[in-house]
Formats: sequence, C-alpha cells, structure tokens
Amino acid sequence: VCLFICISCDLHTFSGGWEQARERECKESRKSNFGYQLGRENFLSKTGFGEVSEPLFSADCGIAMPRYTVTVATGTQWFAGTDDYIYITLVGTERSSEKTLLDKPLYNDFERGAVDSYDVNVTEDLGEIVFVNIEKRKYWVHDDWYCRYITVKTPSGEYVEFPCYRWFITDQEVVLRDGRARLPQDDKTRQVKQHRRKELETRQKTYRWREWQPGFPMSIDANTHKDLPRDIQFDSEKGVDFALNYSKAIENLYINRFMHMFQSSWHDFADFERIFVRISNTISEYVMQHWQEDFMFGYQFLNGCNPVVIQKCHKLPDNFPVTHEMVEFCLERGLTLEEEIKAGNIYIADYDVMENITPNATDSCTLQYLAAPLCLLYKNTENKVLPIAIQLDQNPGENCPIFLPSDNKCDWMLAKIWVRSSDFHVHQTVTHLLHTHLISEVFGVAMFRQLPAVHPVFKLILPHIRFTIAINTKAREQLICECGLFDKANGTGGGGHVELVQKAMKTFKFPSLILPEAIKARGMDSQEELPYYFYRDDGIKVWEAIKSFVEDIVNIYYKSDEMVIEDNEIQAFVKDVCSFGMQDLDNCGFPKSLKNREQLTEYLTVIIFTASAQHAAVNFGQYDWCSWIPNSPPTMRRPIPTKKGVTTIQYIIESLPDRGRSCWHLGAVWALSQFQENEPFLGMYLDEHFVEKPVKEAMEKYRKNLAEIVSFIKARNEGKKLPYYYFSPDRVPNSVAV
Repeated sequence: VCLFICISCDLHTFSGGWEQARERECKESRKSNFGYQLGRENFLSKTGFGEVSEPLFSADCGIAMPRYTVTVATGTQWFAGTDDYIYITLVGTERSSEKTLLDKPLYNDFERGAVDSYDVNVTEDLGEIVFVNIEKRKYWVHDDWYCRYITVKTPSGEYVEFPCYRWFITDQEVVLRDGRARLPQDDKTRQVKQHRRKELETRQKTYRWREWQPGFPMSIDANTHKDLPRDIQFDSEKGVDFALNYSKAIENLYINRFMHMFQSSWHDFADFERIFVRISNTISEYVMQHWQEDFMFGYQFLNGCNPVVIQKCHKLPDNFPVTHEMVEFCLERGLTLEEEIKAGNIYIADYDVMENITPNATDSCTLQYLAAPLCLLYKNTENKVLPIAIQLDQNPGENCPIFLPSDNKCDWMLAKIWVRSSDFHVHQTVTHLLHTHLISEVFGVAMFRQLPAVHPVFKLILPHIRFTIAINTKAREQLICECGLFDKANGTGGGGHVELVQKAMKTFKFPSLILPEAIKARGMDSQEELPYYFYRDDGIKVWEAIKSFVEDIVNIYYKSDEMVIEDNEIQAFVKDVCSFGMQDLDNCGFPKSLKNREQLTEYLTVIIFTASAQHAAVNFGQYDWCSWIPNSPPTMRRPIPTKKGVTTIQYIIESLPDRGRSCWHLGAVWALSQFQENEPFLGMYLDEHFVEKPVKEAMEKYRKNLAEIVSFIKARNEGKKLPYYYFSPDRVPNSVAV
C-alpha cells in the first residue's frame, strides 16, 4: 500500500496544478516507510571505532531506552536548506548509536534558517559523545545543505555542542568533533588522532598551492570562483561579480552616459564636476574644493588612502639633489635644510618601485604614461606637512627638473598631480593588493592545509579569512587578469601591475606587517612630532586591542612556551606560509617556526590585523580620496614635463584621464569602498566555533576594548571637516572580502 501511495504521488508531481501541493507529503511518506530500508552502513567498522551492535530489545518490552535529543541548525543563507535525506550516528566512548534518519512525518525538515530537534533512541548509554557522523544522501536530485551546528542532549541532561559551519554537497559524510578546542598533544586516543590526521589529508588535497604569476605570493589552485571548495565560495556569486558591480556603480552615480567616451577629454577642471553631481560625501567634497592646496596634498600622506609611504628623511638621497637655496623660502624656523633634516622636520616619499614599470598599452588610440617621483615634505611650525620639492624621475638631470612651490602655478600643480597618480598605483597594487589581499590568502590557504577544525588557532583566525580566497579568485578571474577590468582605466594595466607586485615582493618583509615596528622603521612613531597622524594613533590602539585578545586566547590553550614548540600543527602552518606561500624568498623575514607564546601571539596578531584593520584603513577610503579625478588620476595621457615654464592648464587637462576612463575609475572606487551585505565587523562572530567559557569571557573583554576605541574616535572626529574613521572597529570588517 505504501509503495502504491508513493508511486501515485510520484506520478502526480508531473501532472502540475493542485497536485504540486502534495509533493512534500509524498516525500514524507516515502522517507517514513522506506528511508530505513536504504541499508545501514557500519560506520564504526569503517572508521576504526568498533562494531555497531543490534538493539537488544525494543520499546515494546516496556523498558525505557536511553534517549538522546539532537538539534540541527540549518544555515540562513540562500539555498542552505535541503530536501535530501540526513542521517546521524552518535559515537561515544562506550558504543555508538545506529545510523538514524532525521525525519519528522509531514514536516518540511532542514529548511533555510530552521532549527530542528530529533530523538535518537539507543539500547544503552553511549558514554561521553566523541563524534557525530552526519551523512547526506540524495532524495530526488542532489540538493546542497549548509549545516551550522548540531547540539546533542544526553540522557543525563548535558548539552554537547558540535560546530559544523560547512556545506554538504552530493552524497557526503562529515565526522564532527565537539566544540572544545584541542592542541594535537591533547589528543591521546588512536581514534581522535586518526580523525585529525584524515581531516588534514583531505584538506591538503582540496586546498592546493599554485603560482598565479612568477614572483607572486602563492595562491589557491583554482581558475574560477566556481572551482573553489564550496565552503569558501561566496554565498551569492552575483554579489561579487566585478563587471556587474562596476556597471551598477556607474549607473547609480549617473555617469553611464560618459563611460564609453574614451579619448574624449574634459574641457576644464569644472567639467569634472559633471561626474561628481550625484556624490554626497563630506570628505570627497572637501577634497574637490581644496585639492590644489599644499596642505591637502601633504595631509593625504598621513591620513589618506596610502598612509604608509611617507618616512622621515635622515639624509637626502644622492639622486634627489635638493639644495637649501631651492627651498629656503619654505622653511619657517630660520634653519638650513641640513639643520631641518637633523631636527627631524623633513620627510620624504620615494616611489622608486615605479621605475621602469611598463605603462598600459592595451588601447592603441591612447598612449599612457607612468612616473617614479620623489617628493620632499616639510613639517612647518603648525605641524602641517607640506611639499617643498618634487622630482618626477629617479634619474636627475637637465631634462628632470626639481619642481618647487615657487614655480609657476601650472608647473607645481602638474608635478603634484603626477605624485598623486604614482601614489594611486602604489596604493592599489602594493599597499592594497599585495600587502593585504594576497598575504591574507597565503595565511588562509596554509590554515586550511595545516590546522584541523578542532585546533584553537583555526577557530581563532577562520573568521578573518572569510571570503578572502573567494574575492582574490574573483579578482584573478575578472579584475587583474589579462584583458581584465583593471586594464580599462589604470595606467599600470596590461601587465604593469604584475611587474609592480613582482618588484615589490623583492623588498617585502614580514616585519612590515607588524604595525608598531613598521611605523617606527619609517621614523613616524613620535606623537609629539606628528600629532595629526591618525593612521598611526588609531592603528596602534586597534593593534593593541587585537594583540591583547590574541594573548588571552593563546594563554588559555598554551600554558607554557614548550607547548608552542611541541605543537606540530602550528609549526607546520608557519612553515607552510614561509616555505610555500612566500616561496621561501630570501630575506622575506617570515618565520619558519615559533619558539614561544610571545612569538605566536605576535604572528596571530599580524594575521588578524592585516586581514581586518589594515585592509579597512587602505581600502574603504578610496571613494573619499580618489573620487575627485584630478586628486588621484588612475592614468596619465601625456609624458612627464622635462622643462619648467611650458605647462598650461590645457596640457594638464589633456594629461588627465579622458571621460571614459574617469567613469570606470569612479565606478571602481565606489564599488571597492562598499561593505558587503551583513558584514561582520571586529568583535562580531557570526559562527560560534569556540564553546569554552574562558574564551567567551575573553571575547567579551575584547568587545569592550573595541567599543572604547569606537567612542574615542567618534569623540575626536566630532566637528572635524576631515574626520578619520577607517580604523574605527565598527567600520572594520573581520576579513578581506571586497
């Protein structure tokens, strides 16, 4: 009879109309009557945990059987629910349950966002629950399922949590350990050691290294976003389609009428306002009004998009022959240039990494140019940092003059524009792409390869790798690839950006990721000397908050330095980052091992800070500082001037990007400055990987410290025309996801 009912229901589903309403009822009938007849696999004999024993008696004998209640939470993202069969096996220290189909008659199990509970009856107590085996089997067609967590209530009333947070695709089995974090030396039994080893073996086959371009940090072995493991893909691929997002941005900014007008120059600076009409942003409007002022030019070295280039000048470079006579009228203290240098009032921005980079030649109708300038800056008596000399090439000579504020207005203006353009390229390709995106991916791939889900460091840094590998894969697929979107508007497109990363990698060192050391190495650490360097001040506060939190977590699980040395998984992780991720580059400074808790704390702080705060500081200000095209030109269409006194306003306008490239650039900086939907910020954890009380107390302390920083930054910014909020924790996403 049941078979007849099921077959009838199957036929009705093809007839359409009102019969579709019975489809779910048909499925439940089929599951209830035949689900258990699909064959019970011997899970324990397959994984080495023993034999599954048959029930010694049934419920009919009148003896109450122990009952375990299993609660299963399905994800809330799109398509997280499933109609497939879900089975569970509870594995205890004494014995295991039978494989049980989780099903409620006439109920739609495992819908998106659902939290469902089921009873699992056993003949005897299982002992301490060690594993939960979850198995998904096809119902009609394969239907992916995202499981958030499973909670098991034992007959004694104890609750055991099993974090999952992963996708089940096709017919799949996953063995989960309970949520308590454990170091490898904590595991004593053969079963748990075997589980740990098998998880890493599987991951190392899935997460493979690949060199995308020679001289780059290694990345994941995937050509497209769809090639990635399902667990690290975006929930919605449409949300990270660069071409679609750029087109939407251009449409939202009402500049789509200009986007195809390549080779068409603007008439004058006021003409650029035609693509600025629908922008309402305090900082970008202030930049538009004051971009020609030396104060605004100098301020951006401290608190703009790229506040990591400026450094104190202890000695003028040999290839930058600035004399006292050239800049005497700029110096306010009555000192010579040499004396000002010794007093610590002279700073320099050197873009030597741009030298000999190939400019974009993808459009034969438009020649594009690059420069490798040097800029000397002076801290005046009001503690403002102002430019006093600019050389647009690394090789001084008759055709490479040093431009000064005393030159005519057009000469000085164009020299500053060239510096801003070079700064844009270094920011996008080195500061942003290499030092946050690509490095975070190295940490992420190594984490998946070397740390099992039960390891406390895996639980700690996983939220800070969220979607990073996916966004980088999308970028390699659409943005920075050959003929990608990067080529449309950027002067380093067409391969120059690749050369720039390769060149920057030769001098890239691990200490540059340690914020306090990096700032000190540039001579920018004194708050007394530079009281308005908010990047430094706010960054140090966030760094210390993250470090304090990491230190608390490290001390919970590592009671001594010896435990760090004995943790073979954390040592393998660090070695994988250096030897494979960074390709064991000479003098890269990445450690191959960690000797104590202090080193581990610093290393993990680098990972979290780079992926969250540092990325936020150099990414989310792009629209603020780069949307006014003359302030951050993405390309230049005329070569650098070789003589003084010949530059005109018309020449400057013809040097700046044309209408089409300006629109693509504006759409890009708009799209890159937007937060992801449902973005988790610092201190927010969407998934509960840690279950221990001491860790949750450390998280609460961490959130309190972050809230104090938010309040401090908010109070300081009040009333400022140029507020600095990029390090405010409530605006710092946990990971590189855009």
